[in-house]
Amino acid sequence: MDNETILPVNNNNNSTDHSHVLDIYPLSSYYFGSKEALPFKDETLADRVQRMKSNYAAYGLRTCVEAVILVELFKHPHLLLLQVRNSIFKLPGGRLRPGESNIEGLKRKLSSKLSVNEDGSRPDWEVGECLGMWWRPDFETLLYPYLPPNVKRPKECTKLFLVKLPASQKFIVPRNLKLLAVPMCQIHENHKTYGPIISGVPQLLSKFSFNIVES
Repeated sequence: MDNETILPVNNNNNSTDHSHVLDIYPLSSYYFGSKEALPFKDETLADRVQRMKSNYAAYGLRTCVEAVILVELFKHPHLLLLQVRNSIFKLPGGRLRPGESNIEGLKRKLSSKLSVNEDGSRPDWEVGECLGMWWRPDFETLLYPYLPPNVKRPKECTKLFLVKLPASQKFIVPRNLKLLAVPMCQIHENHKTYGPIISGVPQLLSKFSFNIVES
């Protein structure tokens, strides 16, 4: 006999869970501009590994926060991605400062890469729930969507947060970055182009229903 455990079933089939309805607005509702370029480190993989080792020795676990932001185009949800050097795709976000909270750090990074005009004004980003976490067990290993039980001192944790946009907003992007709206169907399981984290976003959003708000 198989050692199977029958789990209790929740028969509350409530299909109107409004907490899992996500309003998304047309891409045409938003304004896009540019600002001064951000400085980028031009480093090899060996340089990056050495930098991570030095930072880990000084501050411990490296924590990164990234935003999942959706807009509508052609009646289909699109994910906002940043493209670096016309090749690397990234979710908006970055590394937390020592002692900085997830929410405040993500708001700071979003303002740095997606807004802030010359007058210093910045939007009040609506950061929602954490959708998933990825772990780097060692400096030179890939990120995993779970923490292996034998790893006691992971070197990096990347957290993905849902960020809800208002009906209209200005995006002011550094000149050396491209802000792209990529259809979810193109991203889904496209590891080769977008990597494991971005290509897994459609699965993380599978519990949501999309409500496309007409302009």
